[in-house]
Amino acid sequence: MANDPPASPAPAQAASADCSHGFFSRLAAAYREDAQPTDSNAPAPARRAMESPFDSAPFPSAEWQLGGVDYPIGVPNENSQYPLEKSLACTRVGHWMQDNHIEMYGWINPSANLSTSSFTNYPLSYATRPNRIEFNQFLFRLQRVPDTVQTDHLDWGFHFDNLYGFDYHYTTMKGVFSNQLLNHPNANGPLAGKIYGDDPMIWFVDLYIPWVAQGMVVTAGRYLSLPDIEAQFSPNNYLLTHSILYTVDAYTNTGIITTTKLNDQWTLQLGIHGGDDSAVWDDTSRASFQGCVRWVSKSNDDMLYPCVESYNRSRQTYNNLQEFVLTWGHRFTRNVHMLTEAYRIYVRDQPGAPLGKPGYALGEAPPYPAGHNPAFGIVNYFNIELDPKNMVSIRNEFYNDEQGQRTTFATRYSSHTIGLTHWVSQDLEIRPEFRYERAYDFPAYNNGKRNYQVTALVDAILHY
Repeated sequence: MANDPPASPAPAQAASADCSHGFFSRLAAAYREDAQPTDSNAPAPARRAMESPFDSAPFPSAEWQLGGVDYPIGVPNENSQYPLEKSLACTRVGHWMQDNHIEMYGWINPSANLSTSSFTNYPLSYATRPNRIEFNQFLFRLQRVPDTVQTDHLDWGFHFDNLYGFDYHYTTMKGVFSNQLLNHPNANGPLAGKIYGDDPMIWFVDLYIPWVAQGMVVTAGRYLSLPDIEAQFSPNNYLLTHSILYTVDAYTNTGIITTTKLNDQWTLQLGIHGGDDSAVWDDTSRASFQGCVRWVSKSNDDMLYPCVESYNRSRQTYNNLQEFVLTWGHRFTRNVHMLTEAYRIYVRDQPGAPLGKPGYALGEAPPYPAGHNPAFGIVNYFNIELDPKNMVSIRNEFYNDEQGQRTTFATRYSSHTIGLTHWVSQDLEIRPEFRYERAYDFPAYNNGKRNYQVTALVDAILHY
């Protein structure tokens, strides 16, 4: 009719969704679109949990930590849609992925470092080779996250990650492509194995059962060890480098674990796995118990996460750890929080001898004593959001490798690190960092030649 208001123009189609252009043109358009300011008024997805305690970005996660699952039960899928998915959205493959709630994305992560050491930065990780540019990670991910917000039907998911780069030295599991690391000695380099390798790091399936307590997820396959503040994946960390505590910790398990939400404050995890960093079909595998409880205060300002990460009564094999961990998180404000992790870790009857021990020349230390071969560590992260694109993290730790079983040097360590994360866009992070560390009882740095190390580092994470 004549008095009807004029129709609003249809919204312009994003260039990344226009299949009249080629794939690489759409991919470039997706990066340009992601560099534009996001809509801060977009409605939040439905949620069946306490509100997110932090902002992500700039923090690597908006949730209190919980291992073994992609997101705590009741928390919606918070993954961003990255350029690869956007550029595929208008294709037949893209439509099929959307219809089936399947995601495909990843990142590329190079780094550079300057160090007072010349041969090795170890036990700093993952930038172990000093004074060079390193290609740390090319990560490809394919996953389906089960919908644990709803409570009316079963749901399922899966998660597959393949990592290529230098960091495979730390993530490799015995029995899973491990020959490239274990059967290639490298006397002229800081770590054994091929310089760059491939690791199919994560492969598990999920079954979500909404009628057990307030929801249970059963996870079966290879998954990250549960309790750590840090993770193998660069975007999941507050800093570029890892604590010594994490460097010599367990990395992945193959097994079955249940995660049960008792209520908004309490979550229980129980499982069994084949031992730390050993595939269940490898002869170094040992059936191990795993159990954790996570508590979050009603104010959402505190979190406690005690964990038996791994326990059995067998002797040391490849990395048959007995590990007991406690993590405490405290939120001062939404912009400032800290995380503290402490553990006791040991193996039984470690064969061989450490490389360095007080009172003995390098390489002449006596064999490990029979019985427990323990280590202790504590690390604190103090994290500050400066603005939506920038955060600062300060990490301080103390580590005591009593007999040298974890680091090969029987000594006490401390390390002190400060780093900045700057989000150029949702697809690109830049992380400069400065670190000082010291060994108190034996000169453990630069392959047993120095008792301290100073490093300056920077990396970039380009999501695709």
